[in-house]
Amino acid sequence: MKQLAAEFFGTFWLVFGGCGSAVLAAGFPELGIGFVGVSLAFGLTVLTMAYAIGHISGCHLNPAVSVGLWAGGRFPASQLPGYIIAQVLGAAAAGSVLYLIASGKADFVAGGFASNGFAEHSPGGYSMIAAMICEITLTAFFLIVILGATDKRAPAGFAPIAIGLCLTLIHLISIPVTNTSVNPARSTGVALFADGGWALSQLWLFWVAPIAGAVIGAMIYRFVGDEKK
Repeated sequence: MKQLAAEFFGTFWLVFGGCGSAVLAAGFPELGIGFVGVSLAFGLTVLTMAYAIGHISGCHLNPAVSVGLWAGGRFPASQLPGYIIAQVLGAAAAGSVLYLIASGKADFVAGGFASNGFAEHSPGGYSMIAAMICEITLTAFFLIVILGATDKRAPAGFAPIAIGLCLTLIHLISIPVTNTSVNPARSTGVALFADGGWALSQLWLFWVAPIAGAVIGAMIYRFVGDEKK
């Protein structure tokens, strides 16, 4: 239960910090943090939580990461359901708190509420296929970095920095394409509050693509990182 609680609160922090920066601070007149600021916010949430709870739960904060670690031989299948449920609940709780804060502004309109989307709901108007390729590719490399940075042969203590910076880079690349998911829980937590229901209708892609990418990344690392090959 301590592991599941750690995943709940860790995922809460990721969604609240990352999506909160997008909803509350990115577009603030003249002082908004923009794409770079949002990218850093997501990276910092993972970096800080990795040091805070990495020794408790492994700090997955992401169903795709949990599945990828299972595919990479680092996580038991029996723990997947509990971790994924805790992550999604933590993301939904963060979305709820963020909505309560954001709606305290007199002229508040939820709009997309930092949700992920494609086609007309992509920030840059990218197609569904482009979004799918982007999410698969970036999640695959995210898993390669995670597995490599946490390998027993890697320098000890530096994994959170590498993983946090990797997530920052991923956002710098893909915010214009999908608003960056690589995390089904993050996508779900804010899609519940977006106007019009479009985010929920497109949510399937942000479960399928990140999980597929995570498995691909795990397979790649098992091939290149296996000491016996």
